[in-house]
Amino acid sequence: MNETLPNGQFLIIDEDGQKLGTFDRRKAIELASQKDLDILVVSPPNANPMVAKLLDYSKYRYDQQKKLKEMKKNQQIVKLKEIKLSPTIDKHDFNTKLKSAQKFIDGGDKVKVSLRFRGRMITHSDIGLEQVNKFVESLTDIVIEAKPKLEGMQLIAIVAPAKER
Repeated sequence: MNETLPNGQFLIIDEDGQKLGTFDRRKAIELASQKDLDILVVSPPNANPMVAKLLDYSKYRYDQQKKLKEMKKNQQIVKLKEIKLSPTIDKHDFNTKLKSAQKFIDGGDKVKVSLRFRGRMITHSDIGLEQVNKFVESLTDIVIEAKPKLEGMQLIAIVAPAKER
C-alpha cells in the first residue's frame, strides 16, 4: 500500500472501477497522491502487471471489518456436549440423561455419548454397546456422525441435530 508498493508495472483501477492504464511504481504513487487517495495492490505480487486500486483505505478497512462482523453475527456456533453413561445404568438415570441429551440436540449442539468401562466390565462390552445403541435410538431428529466405537476402555458415539429443510 502507498509507499510500500513493490517495484514493477501496475494496472491501475480508479475508485469507480475504471481502468486507467499501466503505470510504473513512481507514476502510480504520484497519481494516488494527486487524487488524494491510497493505492492498494489487489493481485498477487508475481502477477504481470500487478493490479492496484485507488481507494480510501480507512473506508475500505471499515467496510471489511463491518462485513466480518456481519458474518460472525450470522454464523451458528455448534458446541460438543458430553453425556456419560455406565453399563450398569438404571432406567431413571438413563431417562434423565436422555432428556438432557435431547435438550442439547434441540438447542443445536452435538452430543458425544460416552460409556466408560471400569475394571473387568470390559469383558462384557456387548452390554455397553447395547446401552449406547439404545440411547442413540431413543433420541429424535438426529444424524449419527460417529457410530459407537470402542476406544480403550471407553465406548464413544457422536450424534448431531438433523439439518432442517
